[in-house]
Amino acid sequence: MKPELKLLRPDSSFYAERKSQTLASARRNALRRLVRCLFAENIIDRKLLVFAPQGQGAWLPLWQSHALLFFDKLWAAPAGTIINGGDITLVENGGARTAIETPDELLQLLRPHFDFAPSDEGVAGLKADIANSIGNDALARIYRDAWNAELREMARSAGAPTFLDGLRRQASTRDAAVLLDQWGALEGHPFYPTWKSKPDLSPEEVAQLSPEFNARVKLRIAALRADMAYVERMPQIGDVREWFADRFPMLWSDWKAGLNARRLDENDWLPLPIHAWHLEHYVKREYAAEIAEGILILDGPEIDTLPTMSFRTMAPADDGRAPFIKLPVALWLTSEQRSLQAKSIHMGPRISALIKRILVDENHFGGTLDIFPEEVAFHYRHAVRQEDRPGRHLSVAYRACHDAFERNDGLLPVTVAALFAASPVDGRPLATELIEGGKGRAQAAQVEAWFRKYAQTVIHPVIGIYMLYGIALEAHQQNTTVLFDAGGTAQSLLIRDFGDGRTYAPLLNARGHELKPYVHPGILPTVFTEEIEPVRTFVIDACFVCHLHELALLLTAEYGLAPTRLWEILRRETERSFEAYAPRLSAEFLQAEKAAFLEQPWQTRSVLRMHLLKYADYRLQHGLPNPLMSLSARQED
Repeated sequence: MKPELKLLRPDSSFYAERKSQTLASARRNALRRLVRCLFAENIIDRKLLVFAPQGQGAWLPLWQSHALLFFDKLWAAPAGTIINGGDITLVENGGARTAIETPDELLQLLRPHFDFAPSDEGVAGLKADIANSIGNDALARIYRDAWNAELREMARSAGAPTFLDGLRRQASTRDAAVLLDQWGALEGHPFYPTWKSKPDLSPEEVAQLSPEFNARVKLRIAALRADMAYVERMPQIGDVREWFADRFPMLWSDWKAGLNARRLDENDWLPLPIHAWHLEHYVKREYAAEIAEGILILDGPEIDTLPTMSFRTMAPADDGRAPFIKLPVALWLTSEQRSLQAKSIHMGPRISALIKRILVDENHFGGTLDIFPEEVAFHYRHAVRQEDRPGRHLSVAYRACHDAFERNDGLLPVTVAALFAASPVDGRPLATELIEGGKGRAQAAQVEAWFRKYAQTVIHPVIGIYMLYGIALEAHQQNTTVLFDAGGTAQSLLIRDFGDGRTYAPLLNARGHELKPYVHPGILPTVFTEEIEPVRTFVIDACFVCHLHELALLLTAEYGLAPTRLWEILRRETERSFEAYAPRLSAEFLQAEKAAFLEQPWQTRSVLRMHLLKYADYRLQHGLPNPLMSLSARQED
């Protein structure tokens, strides 16, 4: 299901008819994100806002400018979340009024009132990235109109009341999961004002390479001399070449034949997939010396892949047994260059193996948790120079998915970010399809019951593996897949991406496990021995701030629920998880962690501030008011 990309050409009537309206919508989307980030990070003090006693109007005094900024539809949600849903007007001394319609205008107006002084270069960079993001957002939403029309027809032809029911009837579990992962890539990280920024790509390249365009991208299977690579693999994996031949039999045969035609022994080489854009725009130039020296051979077979939500993790298009392939792509995406560093290569398979052992010991935390393990990973490392850094753009990690998708239990895997996207059937968030099942708008009690089971499913294993073993799962919207039964109820989690996962070694060691850390000058650690705070913050930021809090916001707005009701449920389910593991924990540790999760401010990344400071420090963070603090949950049924 892939509408023609020619629909997006400027001379297409389909594009022309939608461009103006969609760009205006994308600007409003960017303004909403920027307002939220400015207040969440307290770059503009949210305590200065004066809310109207009735309605949703609010004023921000700009004392230095002798003016007021008026928001005609602004509301404050839990966790210091300020949401702008309407127009913004500058009211100057004397009564002159000016509409603020773009992020550029808002940044220019508010910059003198920031709590720090960003450089001109930092502000200009942010403006450029937001402008690029707006253009890509508009292009994606124009494409989404055509794609959704095809998906609606798919559901209709299947006689299905909902989009998800149509997928269940028409697609394999793997195909449905990958489609949802691509289709769900539209909204992006809730705290990134530059969520669709891809400044190195033309609009045509954005459409050809991005998951939100249902793209297909070729990978070249190059050959890297085996003595010039560092290889990490899970314990059950023997020879990497035999493993590759089993997972990609036809590709292996063609790759081997190509080497043999050069009178080379395939046992002296490793098959290295390279992203098509990365190959042409980076590898051929930056690794010219390695190519000339005979370390890297670029000729080789190709494979069609589907970029998943992360853009550079690729799903082989026509082979259900094949693992996902995570690659470096030397592009600036959402303000960071997407390399695949040695740390990720070393730690991905190590943590995968560790978690797999724990899951056996813990009976998968009551059957609620499994992972996409990173079975094999390797990167270029010169045999003589032995330096890891040059390999950050010549590397690969293979993520097994066969067991997750070859299911006979009727469960449908849905990447969490897709729950926030508008269904092609009725334009409402996809989560509503799971709650209602096509049977009409749900009442508050039904929504609360669905959310309670969802929260249990997420919190129980995430808290369990953290409290017992000191392992932080990065359970945010992109890395978390929830398995739903035919009735739309959450049953279990699949978590992916472990290369940058954080672990607290003392807890892990106390339960008889060890994890060898990756240590390299200038590389931030992921295995901690002194303080547990960086590990805890990873859990809270990914799972609670960026995932559960966001879903609570969505459902509260969609169904007009009581303002704190879903956070009351979150608090109670978090308390229940702590209670379930309490007999295995020290009282002191249990109380400290309960206070951090339930009472103290939630620490999260200061993404906007980091961007304005040109990422001089990747670990800037700020505290959000804890939305679970002192909430007294109503009596549960």
